[in-house]
Amino acid sequence: MTRLFLVLAALLLATATPAAAAAPPPDVDGYIRAYLDHAGLPGASVAVTRGGDVVRVAGYGHDAAGAPVTAASRLPIASVSKSMTAFAVLQLVEAGRLALDEPVTRYLPDFRLADPRGTRITVRMLLDQTSGMADSAFPDLKLAQPRTLAEAVTRLREAPLASEPGAEFHYHNPNYEVAARIVEVVAGQPFAEYLRARLFAPLGMTASTTVDTPPAGTEGYVRAFGIEVPVSEPDWFTGGSHGVLSTAGDLAKWLIAQRDGGGVLSPASAALAHTPAPGRDYALGWRVRDGRVSHTGDWFSHTAAQVLLPSGYGVAVMANTGMALDNEAELLAKGIADLLEGGAPEVSLPAGVVADWVLGGLALVAAGLAVLGVRRARRKPRWWRVVPPLLPLGVLAFLPELLGVVFAGRQGTFGQVLYVWPGLVVALGLVALAGFAVAVARVSALVSGTRARDQEESGETRGEHRWASANRPSAS
Repeated sequence: MTRLFLVLAALLLATATPAAAAAPPPDVDGYIRAYLDHAGLPGASVAVTRGGDVVRVAGYGHDAAGAPVTAASRLPIASVSKSMTAFAVLQLVEAGRLALDEPVTRYLPDFRLADPRGTRITVRMLLDQTSGMADSAFPDLKLAQPRTLAEAVTRLREAPLASEPGAEFHYHNPNYEVAARIVEVVAGQPFAEYLRARLFAPLGMTASTTVDTPPAGTEGYVRAFGIEVPVSEPDWFTGGSHGVLSTAGDLAKWLIAQRDGGGVLSPASAALAHTPAPGRDYALGWRVRDGRVSHTGDWFSHTAAQVLLPSGYGVAVMANTGMALDNEAELLAKGIADLLEGGAPEVSLPAGVVADWVLGGLALVAAGLAVLGVRRARRKPRWWRVVPPLLPLGVLAFLPELLGVVFAGRQGTFGQVLYVWPGLVVALGLVALAGFAVAVARVSALVSGTRARDQEESGETRGEHRWASANRPSAS
């Protein structure tokens, strides 16, 4: 009887165990392929980890040259690099060679701003982006670009502050350029060499490196009206803040290292990097929202994102579409994260694509109205009616400054705006051209009307003169 009971129990366990293990893992691969197909994303490289295990590393789609994107494709991770710069600084803190709450000037005597309050900026303020430096006060993208980290620090002598050091958060790339320069000076070696020797090599990230400017021939895509347009990455300074190139395989190792420092940093320091100050959501190279620890990155031709989930999953995505209303790597990473946490994310078009279609429709309507306006220009011409059609031209002329409001004070050149939102530039250009045509037609009508009145008045005057001459009394 006892033996029969044991046999039955064994059978029950044998049938129950496969049922429990048979629950399929989330179809990450299927979701990624569905996203690329629906959203039109040309290519992406993805890493998914859980705890100390690699769940998936893979590439999807193609690059700007038409070659397949793979897990070994080396792509820019842009501002995801900031988390690595923060790790480098924290390593020197653990070694006793730095202190987070000491002034930057202790380690960089040549660090000077146009505002004397800059001497109160600490190393921690650089990493949590509360130094007071900001794009609104120092629009670095619009200025001549440095070529080295030393030059990046030197040019800040002309930079004012937007707020008191330590008082407000301002996302500003020069914060991390200064931090990387501190690593160079304190460690006594170039920043790229330090990352290679102290971070990448120990973690096995052998394909990763950091650059001060994008490598020649770096190409990705920008989007206009849902069409992917291949472009070359412009020449700009990326050192320290957004210059790392990596692969999905390497980023999987980086994500795993976040659990306990991966042997390159203590668990306490790794946790510190992920912990913002009370009342803030930006830690040290990471942002914390809704329990997720993450960071995104943008180049003009590529985007990237990394996410750490409370469940132990880590997700990293690199995509070959650039800075825009949407960070497409972030959209894809968020969808994957939702899927891993038991959600059912829907694949939808990026907001930028939808916005382009709306803008395109409005531009076509404006063109139609312009044709009508030109035809009606001769009806009751008035000088005040010349100005309204020229307003879109004024908006186009000041577009970089206006977009600075949309992008949290970050201002760029007109050429950079063309990278970020080509659909807007094209649509607004068409509207401005249509308005200009209407204004010209109205001016022409006014000029023609004025000439006609002048001729009519001149004719009446000549007639009056002839009448007066004919009816003048004779002198005889």
